[in-house]
Amino acid sequence: MIEEERGTLQKKSGSVADLLAEMETAVAKVEAQREQAAGQLAETQLEVPAECTAQEPVQRTAKAPEQKRPEPEPESRKAAGKPEPKPEPPETARTPEQEAPRTPEPESLKPHGSLKEKPHRATRQEKRAKKRLRRQEREDEGLLHSADALIAAFAIPVVIMLIIFVQRGIFPFGEETFLRTDMYHQYAPFFSEFQYKLTHGGSLLYSWDVGMGVNFSALYAYYLASPVNWLLFLCPKGLVIEFMTYQIVLKIGLCGLSMAYYLRKHCRTNDFGIAFFGIFYALSGYMAAYSWNIMWLDCIILFPLIVLGLERLVKDGKGMLYCLVLGLSILSNYYISIMTCIFMVLYFIALLVLDEEMHWEKFVGRGFQFAVYSLLSGGLSAVVLLPEIFALQMTASGDMSFPKTFSQYFPIFDMIARHIGNVETEIGLDHWPNVYCGVAVLMFFILYLLCKRISAKEKAVYCVMLLFFFASFSFNILNFIWHGFHYPNSLPCRQSYIYIFLVLFVCYRAYMYLRDTPWKYVTAAFAGAVVFVLLAQKLVTEDHFHFIVYYVAILFLALYLGAIALYQKGERYYFPALFYALAVVSIEAAVNTAVTSVTTTSRTAYTDDNAAVEELVDTLQPNDTFFRVEKVTRKTKNDGAWMHFPSVSLFSSTANADLSELFKKLGCESSTNAYSITGSTPLIDALFSVKYGLYSEKPEDTSMRTAIGEQDGIWLYQNNDTLPVGFYVAPDFESRWDLETGNPADVQNSLADAVGAEQVLNLVLDTTTEGSDLTFTPETGGEYYAYVGNKKIEKVTATTWKGTKTFTNVDRGYLLELGYCAAGEAVTLTAEDSKEEMWADVYRFSENGLGSVTAKLSAHPWNLTSWTDTSLKGSISCDQEGWLFTTIPFDAGWKITVDGREQEPEKVLDSFVGIWLSAGNHTVSMEYTPKGLIPGTLISAASAVLLALIAAGGHLLRRYREDLKYEQDEEAYDPYVDEDGAPEQTAPSGSGKAYSEHLETEQTEPDHPDERE
Repeated sequence: MIEEERGTLQKKSGSVADLLAEMETAVAKVEAQREQAAGQLAETQLEVPAECTAQEPVQRTAKAPEQKRPEPEPESRKAAGKPEPKPEPPETARTPEQEAPRTPEPESLKPHGSLKEKPHRATRQEKRAKKRLRRQEREDEGLLHSADALIAAFAIPVVIMLIIFVQRGIFPFGEETFLRTDMYHQYAPFFSEFQYKLTHGGSLLYSWDVGMGVNFSALYAYYLASPVNWLLFLCPKGLVIEFMTYQIVLKIGLCGLSMAYYLRKHCRTNDFGIAFFGIFYALSGYMAAYSWNIMWLDCIILFPLIVLGLERLVKDGKGMLYCLVLGLSILSNYYISIMTCIFMVLYFIALLVLDEEMHWEKFVGRGFQFAVYSLLSGGLSAVVLLPEIFALQMTASGDMSFPKTFSQYFPIFDMIARHIGNVETEIGLDHWPNVYCGVAVLMFFILYLLCKRISAKEKAVYCVMLLFFFASFSFNILNFIWHGFHYPNSLPCRQSYIYIFLVLFVCYRAYMYLRDTPWKYVTAAFAGAVVFVLLAQKLVTEDHFHFIVYYVAILFLALYLGAIALYQKGERYYFPALFYALAVVSIEAAVNTAVTSVTTTSRTAYTDDNAAVEELVDTLQPNDTFFRVEKVTRKTKNDGAWMHFPSVSLFSSTANADLSELFKKLGCESSTNAYSITGSTPLIDALFSVKYGLYSEKPEDTSMRTAIGEQDGIWLYQNNDTLPVGFYVAPDFESRWDLETGNPADVQNSLADAVGAEQVLNLVLDTTTEGSDLTFTPETGGEYYAYVGNKKIEKVTATTWKGTKTFTNVDRGYLLELGYCAAGEAVTLTAEDSKEEMWADVYRFSENGLGSVTAKLSAHPWNLTSWTDTSLKGSISCDQEGWLFTTIPFDAGWKITVDGREQEPEKVLDSFVGIWLSAGNHTVSMEYTPKGLIPGTLISAASAVLLALIAAGGHLLRRYREDLKYEQDEEAYDPYVDEDGAPEQTAPSGSGKAYSEHLETEQTEPDHPDERE
């Protein structure tokens, strides 16, 4: 019977109590309906006689063993948030409900015509209702409720971040912004482009606003796939930066919540201490270094839940949580999920080793389930994963060359030393891991090793895993494998969030037994931690460690020692110790985050010209031809995505490697994952259909461009000689254009030679100096370019009659745009921060040469009649067979039709789409569908259906087993008469175990919410 019927549930006011009362009423109604349907007489609940107490239970048969009722716990220990003792096994531990004496049923109320009484099987809803009642009663007696630890694990990191934002003056608390590194150059522009497409109805498959045209579905999968980002549909354009910034804050809080939730479920506890470890997970060194990397955060949030799901799979054979959460992680960011998946394999093996009930059948079954659910999780995300895989094959990351040598980056001691707080984070090309997660772990790890209540097997398994991570941080081959068989370009040890999770988990295991830990162990752990800090001060020589960090670490270790001492003094000091520890944890995490993270940049500088640029770009639509725009004075290479105009430049991990190489050959700046119009000449602008240019300073007037607008100091110019996006070239065009001269000026002149036109770059100076300065005086005014041949020079300053201009990354080999140089005015090139000799070739651009080349190439243009985000259609006429050369980056997703017949696209110059044409007039259409999208969609749909069938089948199987067990228990349910002559229910000989399990399931309520329902 439920508590209210027994009279033990007191009526309470308040919404929670009302809700519980309603639930109890509903349960009672269901019970009454069941009894009536079964033909049973209504059972009348009698009061327990006063003389029948727990100390004097009703006597059963002689063979029934007498069970002792456990001593009631002090009320203070039952309070929510208090560590609970480990429950005894069912054979020895009985709840008061089980030990309460049964009331003899009067003869008049016994069912007639039958000696058997049909037992009532409690439903899952009834069990949950009882659970909530018991939990509510415990919480009403305590200072803290069971949910308070989860709330603290979420709220405290959020509050800390907001306080730091206020101190830093981050908008709206000032005019600064949290745009940092790739968040500045990539994420903000791509978020802006996504928001624009959602609000203006653009295609999510392709975009012309980035890199001459890119597979936007691949860009989405890499940068934007978090489901939360779809809320950009509701976000105004002017608040995209804030959407990202405060999403980071909330996700940091969710990291703490997920970690605390995992500890609560795994350790079957309501202890408030889980909040401490959740806070350190949310504000770890990993988050201090990479919190701006918003595209990774979903995976960090979901990781503890994935681990919890895998544990349930191994323990209970239930893999739905594991499959769904891992699938969501892969969908959100496939890259970090690679590391999660690698660890899942390792952790699965660890769980098999730790399982004391493991046998051959279970081993095979769990291995099969693990494989199936893991494959299904990948299948669920195939709709975004498969197009991304094909896109990445065209990037620099697609070339995976396994290391041929074995090397170590640094020793283990130096890595462990990075657990000390306030150490500068590493996000550059050095390989240091960011592993800080509270200086207290130095103590608690020692306590973990000393704790006798933790098995040696568990200690061995987790220590081996931690040691393996140290090897992964330090050994080049393991580092290569962890990062998806690719060396990371900066942002090292991206898998260190897993290491932090493991460290915090083993430390919490020590914390669980802290009350019973001998004080000598605590002092030994404190001494060991302090000695390690002192050794680190003596032995570590890295610049990341400021001398003050060692003193701060020892101070916090002392504060934690005081918290432990207070905690172990007794019950009355529990809550003071708890709040004291919470304050120390919060302060330490806040100080470390403030010192090592949250750098800012000017929000005003990032957005000041946005409105003017967008207003000028709007005047270009509608346009009668396909065109591209370049912003000459850019903030990022992705300004086109940020301000929504079709552009050439790109900085992205999905950058086409062949296109980057071509840009370098043509004299434009490029790198592993970026290419830009920087260094381009008017010929390259014409070739790439750059019809318009945006300038923050008014350029010199020439016959090559015409001013068409100005807004708030931003000038819009039209280039007078621009080629269409596609045009006819001779069959031998590619072989006649020499791209391998080694000098970009010679490459551009070779293009002119290939089409029989006048050269465009005239050499005026080829000289070397012994010093770092080179000076020349132009004889004729015009546009001048310089090519620095010494690749050891990285920075050059050009001084002209108009002032100075600085060029960086000169070693990438692009042409330096000196601008318009007046005749007779000296120009000086200076190598900055270098003792290398300056030597350079200087060229003057020929306007006549440009007109000659564009006239030749535009003789047979592809005249577009329509174009959208994913399609182009137009006509072209050619006198003889040859190529339709387009400046559309090659992608296997393009479907080509010529005069209604499908035709395979060809790769021209290893970079662009080329279409072979016969002589005559042709109608050519191009339509884009990302390669892998359709099969990926089918795989995701099939995986979802299969997973639903598995879930339904599992549910039906569980119901069948429950019904079967119920029938077996009902058959075994036999009445007998006790010494007082009252009928009692017992199991027949040989079925005592089944009967006791039935009683445990039906009559008792687990004290802990994690026990089975």
